Amino acid sequence: MKWITRERPKIDRIACPWLIRKCIDPEAEFIFVPFDQVLLEAELLNATPFDVPNVELTHYGDKCTFDALLEKYGIEDDALQIMAGIVRGADTDRHDFAPEAAGLWAISAGLAYNIKDDHALLEQGMVIYDALYSWATHLYRSKHLQTPFEDLLVSAMQKALERNPTRRKPAWAIALKEMIQDQIDTQLSLKDISKELDINPAYLSREFSKYFENVSYGDYIRKLRIEKALDLLENSDHTLTEIAYLTGFSDQSHFTRIFKKIIGVNPSLYRKTKK
Repeated sequence: MKWITRERPKIDRIACPWLIRKCIDPEAEFIFVPFDQVLLEAELLNATPFDVPNVELTHYGDKCTFDALLEKYGIEDDALQIMAGIVRGADTDRHDFAPEAAGLWAISAGLAYNIKDDHALLEQGMVIYDALYSWATHLYRSKHLQTPFEDLLVSAMQKALERNPTRRKPAWAIALKEMIQDQIDTQLSLKDISKELDINPAYLSREFSKYFENVSYGDYIRKLRIEKALDLLENSDHTLTEIAYLTGFSDQSHFTRIFKKIIGVNPSLYRKTKK
């Protein structure tokens, strides 16, 4: 059976083929094409489209296509449910879903950066998900530190770091977090923030990710704005234009584009699924 999706896979579009071959269609053939050609090629090739808007197997709510496959095919496996949370968190930039999500995103992004051929990338990615499945099946409750000596060493290091004030979050990071929370609906440029905090902008740009969820300044701001937008879509009657304004986007078009990129569906469709 043929399956088709967008080119340049990273997370969901590698996790899903792995799941399809493992649990649904062992002989599956995967086709990668430009975004705007997926549905046309799916019809021409009699292939099942996935992880694109307006098809059955795609993102829904805060779930991703991996979740949709598990649900549609009634796959019950505790290890796959553990993996689903990790894939979902990595693919939607919601690393609060699972602590391993940030690591999966980093590995997937690096793999895609190194390998430009989509099918070669898929085959290498399959190895990652085989390993993740083995971990979720057999090692989920295990810790890397297995000996009393290792535990004692780490405990001593943690106490030493706690006593060393230079290792704590710097004052500028605390002030910056408050500034962002207070002004998330405004256009906060890194240059303006650097001036306000009296910090070199190059230093701020370099150090930002260390104290803000291991993401860049721009990605962090977009994440907070989308989180606020999700709340407004679910719990208010504001129009999309009003929500775009309230969350600091330049206009509704910009808001819709970023929202769809991160969540997988446009804001109006997301709101319908929540009503």
